[in-house]
Amino acid sequence: MNETVGAGGKGEKERIILETKRLYLREMKQSDFKSLCKILQDKETMTAYEGAFSDREVQEWLDRQIFRYQKWSFGLWAVILKETDEMIGQCGLTMQPWKGKEVLEIGYLFERSCWHKGYAIESAAACKKYAFEILNADEVCSIIRDTNIASQKVAVRNGMAIVDTWTKHYRGVDMPHLRYVAYR
Repeated sequence: MNETVGAGGKGEKERIILETKRLYLREMKQSDFKSLCKILQDKETMTAYEGAFSDREVQEWLDRQIFRYQKWSFGLWAVILKETDEMIGQCGLTMQPWKGKEVLEIGYLFERSCWHKGYAIESAAACKKYAFEILNADEVCSIIRDTNIASQKVAVRNGMAIVDTWTKHYRGVDMPHLRYVAYR
């Protein structure tokens, strides 16, 4: 893991977790709030979550990631496009509830302007490798709403297959989800 001086000349240290050909992933920080809003407050991007988030919900999301870094040393990380040094999405590992237990999940969510450019699979594949090689996990999954075809395609390209299904209740809606899994 590398440390670099943050973009914008603010002098903030950034902890780079992963690096790919076009991207690097680092821990999110409070100064990422506006970039996170561009993702979480876009109605189309947030279709799988039943709509855009409020400022309060975005802050709670950010706080949850920072807590995860402290608790597990991982969470959803900011995905930074090397070419522009801009945050274009988030991808990482989280512990998620699934049928009464916690499972290690690769999650990803990108700005709509960055869809269909391969960033999700590029970062998700790096996270899968991290899960197996750094965390020594035996399996990793992606939990995806049954209507989210684009994310399902990323999971398949990441070497995952559907293992089971479960209906989650979120924002007053029953949402069937598929659990894609890859094994070491």
